[in-house]
Amino acid sequence: MLTNVNTVYYKETGSEKEVFHHAWKLKLPVLLKGPTGTGKSRFVEHMAAELDKQLITVSCHEETSSTDLIGRFIIKGAETVWMDGPLSIAVKNGYMLYLDEVAEARPDVIVAIHALTDHRRTLFIDKLGASIQAHPDFLLVASFNPGYQKGFKELKPSTRQRFIALSFAYPDAKTEAEILVEETAIDKDIAKKLVSIGNKIRNLTELGLTETVSTRLLVDAAKLIHSGLPKRMSVHVAVVEPLTDEPETIQALKDLCDLMI
Repeated sequence: MLTNVNTVYYKETGSEKEVFHHAWKLKLPVLLKGPTGTGKSRFVEHMAAELDKQLITVSCHEETSSTDLIGRFIIKGAETVWMDGPLSIAVKNGYMLYLDEVAEARPDVIVAIHALTDHRRTLFIDKLGASIQAHPDFLLVASFNPGYQKGFKELKPSTRQRFIALSFAYPDAKTEAEILVEETAIDKDIAKKLVSIGNKIRNLTELGLTETVSTRLLVDAAKLIHSGLPKRMSVHVAVVEPLTDEPETIQALKDLCDLMI
């Protein structure tokens, strides 16, 4: 997905912007680590806008292959022509390429980007028998969720060490409430209650949830409330239901949330 640069709201929680600016200046690949919904993708969009760069985002999944990224031959009329993939387009034009959840992709994707993450900054296209030197403005950014991937799909140390890395976590309560207000124009008191709900559920480790409440879910709940949907119903559909399909856990979480809002 090619994104035109526009102003994108992002609330900084540390020195991530300063680090990214230096990475951009030096063209060092950047790896963003952290749970779902902690602002990794929003951060990349914000930095692309701030740096006035075109951004191509690829949402990786288990079927994402190097061919999907680099390109393929296609039939066009009576001819077979080459069509560049998002990686080739970004490399040639000096765009910022964001590989979201890169650990989900097939192993050949990691192989394809190796030569772009060291001093060579080169993309090898086997099907064309060609090598492309990256445009001076090309920058590779990737993200993954270490907690979710643990024991399933991990990034090898040899791959991780090709990037500088930034860790993302859920913001503190004050900052998270500010994000909700800025994103949705919701009342501050309601924003604080939503944040309290989020933190309460995050601490309920005994429920064994695969993922916990992200800032993104709280923003969705705030948007629904601001649109006029009742508060409890908004929390049920935006926060509780996305977390689990277990009826008993859902009911327990709904009861808890109803007490808090």
